[in-house]
Amino acid sequence: MKKKLDKLSQLEFREQTKKPKFFKLILLNDDFTTMDFVVKILLMFLNKSNHEASFLMLKIHNEGSAVCGVFPKDVAVTIQNKIHNFSKINKQPLKCIVKE
Repeated sequence: MKKKLDKLSQLEFREQTKKPKFFKLILLNDDFTTMDFVVKILLMFLNKSNHEASFLMLKIHNEGSAVCGVFPKDVAVTIQNKIHNFSKINKQPLKCIVKE
């Protein structure tokens, strides 16, 4: 007579991990936030190089917005909150949004 444990040892277990959905972190242009502050945000929170930060800052300024990174949702929302808090402390109205 076979035991249930014998059958369990024959089963193959597959670990089902799903890839997380990625979300875009988008910085928005406004007429009050200084360009230097936007570059500082990109350097501090998004680990961009000086060249990349300057390029993205000009893109935000000229086009109105720019995708600054693509992250899993929890990471994107955390970075968004950090940027909003830092902007509020420095009395800058910079806004960023998270989109799928």
